Amino acid sequence: MHPAAPSPVRPPFGSERRNCLGSGASFGSEWRWAVIVIEKVLARGVASVEVFCDPPDAVLYPGEAQLITRAVDKRRREFRTVRHCARQALRQLGLPPVPVLRGERGEPRWPADVVGSMTHCAGYRAAAVAHSRDFRAVGIDAEPHEPLPAGVLAVIARHEEQEHLRELAAADRATCWDRILFCAKETVYKTWFPLTHRWLGFEDATVTINPGTTDPEQGCFSARLLVAGPTITGHPLIRLDGRWLRNHEFVITTVTLPAERRA
Repeated sequence: MHPAAPSPVRPPFGSERRNCLGSGASFGSEWRWAVIVIEKVLARGVASVEVFCDPPDAVLYPGEAQLITRAVDKRRREFRTVRHCARQALRQLGLPPVPVLRGERGEPRWPADVVGSMTHCAGYRAAAVAHSRDFRAVGIDAEPHEPLPAGVLAVIARHEEQEHLRELAAADRATCWDRILFCAKETVYKTWFPLTHRWLGFEDATVTINPGTTDPEQGCFSARLLVAGPTITGHPLIRLDGRWLRNHEFVITTVTLPAERRA
């Protein structure tokens, strides 16, 4: 049997989740249940949708299919489903579903007055969007909760970050801190690029991860930018703050940068 389809109208603040069972669901034929909920680490006012399958009703919109004409089936399913998530999230904002095409570096091109981010990894897809009047940028990323492949940490982590990871691991070996660091840096880039349209290398920000005080499966992080950033409300952007969440399967990181406060 299939679960009920998502409601066409959702509350403006929150996350929609979906699990799939049976024919048409791509991650195998078994029903999946994951306790990760992205809304736990998103600011109020950000609409989000996460799925743990490739639902059979996910379709491509005009202009999208041309972007993946040479892609393998796995990539086509990821591409289709994450855009399905994005359109469901746009509906939460009261906006019509539209094609989500690519920008100059592969970033999603959102409708006017919308900011957002998308992510996918094996077994998980998600999108988060918000009105630009409320947020200047939104970044999300998801990764499997497992150690990074050999050699990757030396590429993505600065010396002080590697020292920091060793301290975190000494206190909690159940958490893959190196994967959280990688995920956080990807999220920082996804937040940075729409603001600057400039590259940000792994070495261009130093991330400090803070474990949760009451829940070992979620916490926060800060990224100190080591290159000149844009001016936000009269001040240079020198830091981005985010949150992380993990379970035994996945790591999710988010950054939400509020818009200028109005008097």
